[in-house]
Amino acid sequence: MALSTLLTSFLRPTLSALCWAAPRQCRGLSTLQGPEPSLDLGGIFPPLATPFSPTQEVDYAQLEGNLSRYASIPFRGLVVLGSNGEYPYLTHHERLEVVSCVRRALPRDRLLLAGSGCECECLCGQYGGHVSPPRGTPHHCALSPATQATIEQTVSMAEAGADVALVVTPCYYRGTMTSTALVHHYTEVGDASPIPVVLYSVPANTGLDLPMEAVVTLAQHPNIIGIKDSGGDITRMGLMVYKTRQEDFQVLAGSAGFLLASYAVGVSGGVCALGNILGAPLCQLDRLCREGQWQKAGDLQHRLIEPNTAVTRRFGIPGLKKAMEWFGYYGGPCRAPLAPLSPTQVEELRSTFSTNGWL
Repeated sequence: MALSTLLTSFLRPTLSALCWAAPRQCRGLSTLQGPEPSLDLGGIFPPLATPFSPTQEVDYAQLEGNLSRYASIPFRGLVVLGSNGEYPYLTHHERLEVVSCVRRALPRDRLLLAGSGCECECLCGQYGGHVSPPRGTPHHCALSPATQATIEQTVSMAEAGADVALVVTPCYYRGTMTSTALVHHYTEVGDASPIPVVLYSVPANTGLDLPMEAVVTLAQHPNIIGIKDSGGDITRMGLMVYKTRQEDFQVLAGSAGFLLASYAVGVSGGVCALGNILGAPLCQLDRLCREGQWQKAGDLQHRLIEPNTAVTRRFGIPGLKKAMEWFGYYGGPCRAPLAPLSPTQVEELRSTFSTNGWL
């Protein structure tokens, strides 16, 4: 059976249930009763790819060029220094420069979310993130443990212009990252951060799902305002929305592949890698869901699933950057050790976008 047929049969009961309200008009999104959010995260946020030159330096001119093209798309805001921004491969100085560059180009009514989660790193930034100085190298900067490093990085992001800190789960010692340990970590960060904090659970990269009980506890913190959940478990996301409904807390879907289903269970918006390429269609999907046009939303969602998989799970950041070039953006190379796609992979990637009507 074709994938599109499977998806249609899977989503049809959901769409039918959503459209029960009236014979000719579907209900729009309804939210559970709770407080008005102190900072509205509703809408689409693309997690920006970091452009590099052929010599693998951050290319700020190309970043500004991409930002000028994104300006006409009705994003709620932008995310920098996330997984798709090759955050672990940037030095501390480069991270701050990227935030500053994007802040200068971004209108004040659009939010800037910046990744600030750390494991253990050289605070001077000479050796980049997540690494220690090479053995035997003279170096006098102390290595900072994860929580303190995250706090200091978060403060730096705020000073560079970020509105919100996106803090990934610490995972190097994932076997000891219990709910208690994670609640302590995020509470310390939330207490010290000068800007609101959004939790970031991305088990595909960290091997660690932020436990539900930890999320519910942290949702009560006055400076922790939401979570980006990239796990793709719609049941979990719906339960998260329900269990935090009385708090100033919002759930964001972490992928375009399950965006419609996430809206159906009450999420506020999405942080979607595919937004680097198909930002306008994703914003259209957001609008259709909010207006209750679920059939049209479902048709659009079907065409986004395979391209989204191609630039995330299948071909990763090299695939994302290659596809950006076909849509008028600068993708450029990834920073080593990420390798470019093979010619065969490029053809497969192009075919995925073509067969879904995007090229």
